Amino acid sequence: MEKLKRGDAIVGIVGLGYVGIPLSLAFARGGLRVIGFDVDAAKVEKLVTSGSCLRHVPPEQVANAVAAGLLAATTRTAVARECDAVIICVPTPLSKAREPDLSAVTAAAGSLVPHLRDGQLIVLESTTYPGTTAEVVRPILERSGLRVPQDLLLAFSPEREDPGNGRYETRTIPKIVGADDPRSRAAAEALYGRAVDRVVPVSSTRVAELTKLLENIFRSVNIALVNELKLLCERMELDVFEVIDAAATKPFGFMPFYPGPGLGGHCVPIDPFYLTWKAREYGFATRFIELAGEINTAMPARVVERVSEALNACKKPLQGSRVCVLGVAYKKDVDDPRESPAFPIMEQLQRRGALVTYHDPLIPTLPPMRHHPGLRLDSQPLTEEFLRAQDCVVIVTDHSNIEFDRVVRFAPVVVDTRNVTANLEPGSCRIHKA
Repeated sequence: MEKLKRGDAIVGIVGLGYVGIPLSLAFARGGLRVIGFDVDAAKVEKLVTSGSCLRHVPPEQVANAVAAGLLAATTRTAVARECDAVIICVPTPLSKAREPDLSAVTAAAGSLVPHLRDGQLIVLESTTYPGTTAEVVRPILERSGLRVPQDLLLAFSPEREDPGNGRYETRTIPKIVGADDPRSRAAAEALYGRAVDRVVPVSSTRVAELTKLLENIFRSVNIALVNELKLLCERMELDVFEVIDAAATKPFGFMPFYPGPGLGGHCVPIDPFYLTWKAREYGFATRFIELAGEINTAMPARVVERVSEALNACKKPLQGSRVCVLGVAYKKDVDDPRESPAFPIMEQLQRRGALVTYHDPLIPTLPPMRHHPGLRLDSQPLTEEFLRAQDCVVIVTDHSNIEFDRVVRFAPVVVDTRNVTANLEPGSCRIHKA
């Protein structure tokens, strides 16, 4: 606590990804020295030599922090002994059985054990089910012989990053911190007080863990609601986007959510099932979460069906047709393809015999993916010749730097899952909403 007050505390951050890098910069801007840890040596090298690994984080921000001596990066967890606080920001995916995969969390915590020392604060930021910090992380840390809270302090503070959102940054997003003892809570409040404008303490790690899940479940359930409404509107021959925009004029009691081709990203499609899994331990069925998951997971298949219907209207079969998927990032204006609905759409199109290509200005080559090993493609340029040669173009991600007016001018058929063609002049292009 004294070191935090003086500003000479050292913060370690395990996991230099979409959470770890912005968080590192927030602490550096708060005047604290940060050491980042990652198992990816290439990422560490790039960070310390050429700046950011993330498109939405300007490389000069990273370079300036490195030059000022406020940010360093390494693959050697032994350096964690120098840190006064260590924050774990590693992925928490689902297994093939849709159960929590905490292997990255347990590996990160285990790697710290030989290097822990008395008085350190350890914080978990990875999204997970209630009880993980106390029931999984704490026993691992205590293998060191140090005890919480007598020797070590332990807290949970869920990440709230929103890549591509220009309105908020790490510093301006309120930070939840939860701990199971007063000393740990006070230390976590003081730590994050150096990096963010507002810290919100809660009574326990379990409350903080469930808070994060509620935030993502809220989005998942509401997106499922409008996705289901979209399917009904198709049958009723109504424009669901017009309906939602009209409802959004109500100044109270309504928040607009918009339908799409399915959920993507490292949070919303995954995190709700962490609570579903944990709820079974209490003999409780989380029916809203399960139903929302069913609806959202089914949306890519509905997009493929719309492509087939659009081609049938032109007297063309899906088999053998050239189909370009426009945008494979999970979200507009980010270069992150994790859990993107574009991938099940592409796989289902391929299984039905389509000749699939894609274009994404932010993702030039599809990265290796454990759930989609058969997709090995490069982004194609959106030339007039390429667009005219396609039988159908499917808009999955509506990046700002894609010229959609050119798409509808040259492509013969467009299936639009994002409503970006609503105000465009289609010419001879046939536009179908999906």
